This record gives sequence, structure tokens and C-alpha cells, in this order.
Amino acid sequence: MRNGILTMVLMIGAVVLGGCTHVEIPFPGLQSGADGHGVFQSGTVDVSGVKEGVTSERIVVPRIPFPAGEYARLKRMGNGVVKGNIAIVLNGQRLAGRQTRLYLNPVTSYSNQWYRESYLGGHKMGKSDPRLYNYLKFTASDNRGRFAFYGVPSGNYYVVGTVTCNDCGGKKIRIAKKIHVSDGKTVTVDLSKQIDG
Repeated sequence: MRNGILTMVLMIGAVVLGGCTHVEIPFPGLQSGADGHGVFQSGTVDVSGVKEGVTSERIVVPRIPFPAGEYARLKRMGNGVVKGNIAIVLNGQRLAGRQTRLYLNPVTSYSNQWYRESYLGGHKMGKSDPRLYNYLKFTASDNRGRFAFYGVPSGNYYVVGTVTCNDCGGKKIRIAKKIHVSDGKTVTVDLSKQIDG
């Protein structure tokens, strides 16, 4: 027990004095914090700057604190419609995203961080705050990749879906696009992405 505490104290000291490389070492029994960010993430401890003796390195971008006030100002009811198609384009051939789950994510500082760091940057994000799910809208595409969301409040959104590419080893291709929805209007979205085979 004493050795375990000493090891933890040394690691915390290394975090304070160390560099900026983000390395995680698993610790049994530790869980994510209630806010989904910070030092504890999915049973791991952030030991940034400590490289010696670490067998696994993984960059994880911590999420900003959930902006509850920003989300509280979002409209919850609406009559806008978002419809479109989801597909990937492989070697010039358009492959529909069949039976794909999609969601609308309101544009906030929280989702902007996800879009910038995860979607564009390709980094893994820390666990999202469970309150986020109260503000997402979900739907699924049909066998031709067609989808629709109804009763969408006016505002800005990321429409997001993931297509499984069976012709490239089952690779999952995530596609996201920023859109604006006006009250009572229909927005048509071509949610597609060109990929190399």
C-alpha cells in the first residue's frame, strides 16, 4: 500500500514538472470523473511527461467542461426538417450508407471542440458528458442511404453519421457536416466523403 501511494505521488510530481506528452498508465479500479474530463479517464491516470517504463502511449484530448448555460439557451422545440443521403465515394463509385445511425449535434463550444480535435484532427476525445445526449437528435438511414430528421429547432448543427466500408476491410468512415436549420424550412444534405480504396 505504501509503495502504491509513493508511486502515485512520484507520478503526480512528474506531471507537474514534466513536458507536454500525454501518456496514460492504467490503474485498476479507477473510474472516469462525473464530469467526463480531468485526470481520471476510463480507469487511467494522466501521467504527462513520464515516458520511462511506459509500454503504451495514447493521445487523448480532454474535453472542455460541459457548458450547461450554453445548452440551456438552445431551443428544444421546432418544425424544421433535415433530410438527405449518406454515402462514401470509393474509386469513383458511390456506396450508400445503409441502415446507418445518424445524429444532429447542436453547434456549441463543446461540439466545436469535438469537430476540431476529433473529426478534423483525428484525436481521441475524453468521455463526453452524459448531459449531451439530452440535446442530440437521432435517426437512421434506409437501404439507399436516405435519412430525415423532423421537428428540428432552428439553429446550427453538425449532422454526423458513420458508414461501414465493406470493400475496404470493414473500415468505419465517419462523416460530419455543419448545417443551419431555419424554422419551418427543409435542409437537404449530401453527407458524403471521398475515400481511397
